[in-house]
Amino acid sequence: MIPKKDQILRPAFTIIEILISVIIISVSIIYVLKLHTSNAKQIVYISERNKRSLEDSLYLTLKTLKHHQQTKTAEELLIREFNIKESQSREILKNNSRSIYIPEEEYIYPPPDIPGPTATVNEVKLKGKHSSIYWHVKITRF
Repeated sequence: MIPKKDQILRPAFTIIEILISVIIISVSIIYVLKLHTSNAKQIVYISERNKRSLEDSLYLTLKTLKHHQQTKTAEELLIREFNIKESQSREILKNNSRSIYIPEEEYIYPPPDIPGPTATVNEVKLKGKHSSIYWHVKITRF
């Protein structure tokens, strides 16, 4: 077919150029989806970890230091501290348990010939899905 005088042929994209542009767009989309999935996993982990940190506060009483290498529920630790009558609250505390590990306590003394307080430091390790480490520091004077 012969083009008419007012019809001008325009250059078009070749199939190779179209395929290369589709590949570039596909790789870009895959990279963005991979980043999104990674961020979503991190967000879920951080939110679960924060929730667990709030639950950990139930295990940070001085009485916890007596339960080295034991698995305790929050109810077992708090039942004598608080008068919990509501059965739903008791059930929530029963379902929350952690393994407790207490290494030997450390003593911190001031440098020789310099007066100052001493400290006793206990590490409290709560093991489970999201393990945590806390410190109990007791400062004394002489």
